[in-house]
Amino acid sequence: MYYDEPIEIDRGEGRHVWDADGNRYLDFFGGILTTMTEHALPAVTKAVAEQAGKIIHTSTLYLNRPMVELCEEIAAVSGIPDAKVFLTTSGTEANDTALLLAASRNRSNQILALRNSYHGRSFSTIAITGNSAWSPTSLSPFQTYYVHGGQQYRSPFAGLSDGEFIAACVADLKETLDQAGGEIAALIAEPIQGVGGFTSGPDGLLGAFAEVLRERNILWISDEVQTGWGRTGEHFWGWQAHEATPDIVTFAKGVGNGLSMGGVIAPAAIMDGLSANSISTFGGSPLTAAGALANLRHLREHDLQANAAKVGPILFDGLRALRSPIVGDVRGKGLMIGVELVEPGSGNPGTPSPQLATAVLEGCKERGLLVGKGGLKGNVLRIAPPLSLTATEAIEGLDILTAALEGAS
Repeated sequence: MYYDEPIEIDRGEGRHVWDADGNRYLDFFGGILTTMTEHALPAVTKAVAEQAGKIIHTSTLYLNRPMVELCEEIAAVSGIPDAKVFLTTSGTEANDTALLLAASRNRSNQILALRNSYHGRSFSTIAITGNSAWSPTSLSPFQTYYVHGGQQYRSPFAGLSDGEFIAACVADLKETLDQAGGEIAALIAEPIQGVGGFTSGPDGLLGAFAEVLRERNILWISDEVQTGWGRTGEHFWGWQAHEATPDIVTFAKGVGNGLSMGGVIAPAAIMDGLSANSISTFGGSPLTAAGALANLRHLREHDLQANAAKVGPILFDGLRALRSPIVGDVRGKGLMIGVELVEPGSGNPGTPSPQLATAVLEGCKERGLLVGKGGLKGNVLRIAPPLSLTATEAIEGLDILTAALEGAS
């Protein structure tokens, strides 16, 4: 749990939460990028209450109107041709499903993943997670090959131009493929790595990968659990920055605004290719689907993607202007910002300092701000407020972050 003295969150409203002792916090983490619009969004609470008065559970063996309407809206905004949607209860289960589709299609248990990645906490998704802090066992149902491209700050290709970086990563991918025996099912990649500390390669990298993959009949799975729904500001999906369309997209977190919701989007040719029975007991629940549908409609009607593009630079510009001796890198897009903390005077890239990250986390809490933490060494602050964040709140949070960073320096 976070903090030396963990806090009990009692209630929330807008971009703020209150603990059980009555202390108010500006929320810059949203329950791990899950409270996407705002806390206690009236449209969501109303939809959930009305649905709870009708029926709460049916399973995917039966139709229910909220599930069907939600899937239709997701398919419409997916960017995937001839899209079908399968709903699950989490991002982990969504990635499990995508891996099942890919492995079944190519009759292969070989998977490509990016170094520093995170895709969930089930046995299969731990197996493709390129981050030892979240992978407790070497046992695996998959043969996983890890390729470069998930980050630039600590990459062996750091210092190269974006074009040179992409070329080096494509060469690494081809070399890895040449060394792998037999068919490979898929490459799974986060457009911006979440748990890894909001790291990414240059725009266009995954599109360059896709050219190589399609020559060899390998699927591209875009893990949009944290980048989806307009959080990056510039696009609705993270993959849209890469000039190619993935074969499968997974999503979760933000669409449910705290309700247990995830899912997979794929063309009918892939989704219908599974030969075995497959259902989800709780995926597509009338209750969660009703809430997620209200949340998605609110997001689109209020163009919160545009708000992320407008408000995000307040935080980016302010953090980059600090020139703090403990800040090694500020990165991300929109309202998805990573601040990598390093030992002062330790060079570039600096020595990771998880101790400083913990100190800043505590300092923010003491001043009324909640932020997250991540990265391979646990030294990256993760800033991801609800997408309705106002400019005034962004400045308030920036002031608190600045004071916490100065206090830890």
